Amino acid sequence: MANLQRLYDAVLCGDQRTSVAVTKEAIAEGVDPMELITTYMIPAMDEVGRLFECQEYFVPELLLSGRAMKGSLEQLRPLLAAAGTEPEGRVVIGTVKGDLHDIGKNLVASMLEGGGFEVLDLGADVPPEKFIEAVKSRHANIVCLSALLTVTMPAMRTAIDALNHAGVREQVKIMVGGAPVTSQFAEEIGADGYTENASAAVKLARTLIGIGRA
Repeated sequence: MANLQRLYDAVLCGDQRTSVAVTKEAIAEGVDPMELITTYMIPAMDEVGRLFECQEYFVPELLLSGRAMKGSLEQLRPLLAAAGTEPEGRVVIGTVKGDLHDIGKNLVASMLEGGGFEVLDLGADVPPEKFIEAVKSRHANIVCLSALLTVTMPAMRTAIDALNHAGVREQVKIMVGGAPVTSQFAEEIGADGYTENASAAVKLARTLIGIGRA
């Protein structure tokens, strides 16, 4: 019988090989996929976030844990889709037009997925039209905009304005982040929230759409 505590430990330690192996074993034994996610995988990623905030974990550890979580999720997605299981929220994320940096954005995407969100990553240099199309097609309730360059920060405002003009702004919460971005700038451009790091992004996303767990 699968030792499911090993799944928690594997995600926490960033051991993708073990996380995938335990997940496959649990699936073969008929364990409920949502039990794996809500009892072991999400709590493990929440602990990863806590360790990051305490400066016991750093970016490499976050990336490894995110990879381990993704490896397990890939095994579970077909089962979740067949069961019609709904994610905690649907997120569209991308680096704004003119900016090719994506390391920070990738980290936020991994943490959000680890937190139970369905994430559509549009990549880097994303024009406003792609955000609009993704919100409509995926029925997203959160949009995350990333920028690493001061000169591309105005593209965040452009994207938000475009969401307004397209008539979809009211159906989504907008989060912004990146090295040059500040909470003051986020407020100025009409975003709903800003975080300094990937771990905090999960907490903010949950708060914005009214999920009780902090």
